[in-house]
Amino acid sequence: MTDDRFTNQVAIITGAGQGIGFEIARQMAMSGAAVLLNDIDEQLANRAASVINMLGGKCHPLAGDAADINFIQQMVDEAVRKFGFLTIVIANAGITSYGEFLDYQPEDLQSVINLNLFGSFFLAQKAAIQMKKQTSGGSILLMSSVTGHQAHKNLAAYGMTKAGLEMLAKSLVLELSQLNISINTVAPGATLTERTLQDNNYEQIWSRITPMGRAATVEDIANSVLFFVLPQSRHITGQTLVVDGGWTATSPSPY
Repeated sequence: MTDDRFTNQVAIITGAGQGIGFEIARQMAMSGAAVLLNDIDEQLANRAASVINMLGGKCHPLAGDAADINFIQQMVDEAVRKFGFLTIVIANAGITSYGEFLDYQPEDLQSVINLNLFGSFFLAQKAAIQMKKQTSGGSILLMSSVTGHQAHKNLAAYGMTKAGLEMLAKSLVLELSQLNISINTVAPGATLTERTLQDNNYEQIWSRITPMGRAATVEDIANSVLFFVLPQSRHITGQTLVVDGGWTATSPSPY
């Protein structure tokens, strides 16, 4: 299915080689956007972009580490070089880091902070600088998680970074609104992806404890992201949309 909701829009989407990021990129490209698709895995990035291009979309792969400040600038520069301007940025790249608090190691905390917080912060900054130059505004979307709202066992570090992203979006309203740039977050709940489905019990467990009776699909999350970054949605800013089938309303543990 194609439409023209994102015609004349240019987007950067990080961590989009598969899973939620890929579905966001696919839907956006099929709705008219030109997409710079990033993943740290070059093979995944190239394959994902190839699929989207074969479907009739416009997608350019760029492999690299979304936590590296020089590469973040390179993504913005490449999007502008390839497509002429930049209007949408989706900071989807992130890592999940499990570990008991009393045993958690400094290098593990540094790793999750570097990508989830540092990478998202500076991607938003570099994108906003470019959008300011263009004077036409834009939309920035940070990917949070229900773990930023409800405690999960062994996910203190990860949940802390996701809650931080939601506060970042609120804070940046003060500086970006005058530039006609919206910034929001989407907080997915349990979602069926290539990674989560490696756990054979994942879908069964989360279907049982989610009020809607199933875990989210990548389409569920992508649909919500696209709503936030539509040019027509730009008056919505500083908000978080939780997409979890009602799980945070009751929050039963999967353990």
